[in-house]
Amino acid sequence: MTEGAEVEASPSGRVERWEQRTEWPLALLAVGFLVAYAVPILDRGLSASARTSFRVADLIIWVAFVVDYVFRLALARRWRYFWTHLHDLAMVTLPVLRPLRLLRLLMLLRVLNRRAANGLRGRVVLYVGATALLLIVCAALAVLDAERGHRDANINSFGDALWWAVATVCTVGYGDRFPTSTEGRAVATALMLGGIALIGVVTATFASWLIDRVREVAQDEQAVTRADLARLHAEVAKIRTSASSSALVDLAELFRQGLLSEEEFAAAKARFFEQ
Repeated sequence: MTEGAEVEASPSGRVERWEQRTEWPLALLAVGFLVAYAVPILDRGLSASARTSFRVADLIIWVAFVVDYVFRLALARRWRYFWTHLHDLAMVTLPVLRPLRLLRLLMLLRVLNRRAANGLRGRVVLYVGATALLLIVCAALAVLDAERGHRDANINSFGDALWWAVATVCTVGYGDRFPTSTEGRAVATALMLGGIALIGVVTATFASWLIDRVREVAQDEQAVTRADLARLHAEVAKIRTSASSSALVDLAELFRQGLLSEEEFAAAKARFFEQ
């Protein structure tokens, strides 16, 4: 059996193949879940039958996620996979609280992870952009669902919820819109933590880019310095070669004129070549 076949036959290889085959269908299901979650919140005029249809679609999508998780766990056959994929477990075991169902959208980020740019910075930028968009939209939907109809609520439309989500995730917090229910405050807490994490990632990415730029400039300057030194060494060698030739010619002329004996001429040449 070849090395590639052994890898494919291993538990990790089987899980990898399963994820490759199911990532796009599950990503589409995650988008479908977002639609099924958002439409009843945004359209208060939906009929009872339409709302039931969206709830059934939500249930079907949840069952699909459960089946995917069970299959991956069975293919891995290792407890280590269980402990390193707790976020996948959360996607299928936390459907009771409505806002926590949004964890299923982590599937979209998993697909982005596999399809992102090869470079680390490109992957981080893609992650940050997609995560920020999902976080803002989902938090706005969740807080609107929690606050609408609540006593003393001041977030009663999606526009208000979206404005609040953007202000909160950017850690601005104007205070003109804020949740008053317990569920809404739980969503706000999660959003604030997510906003802090996003700002940290953005700051770290910018710092990494700046350091790389400084390193590139330093490397360019070092390359120019090395080139200048190489040219200087070449000039010095050329001058020394020219001076050596001139000195040898002078010695030969003195010897030809009889001003130097043969022994003196040989000794002068020996000293010259020893330099």
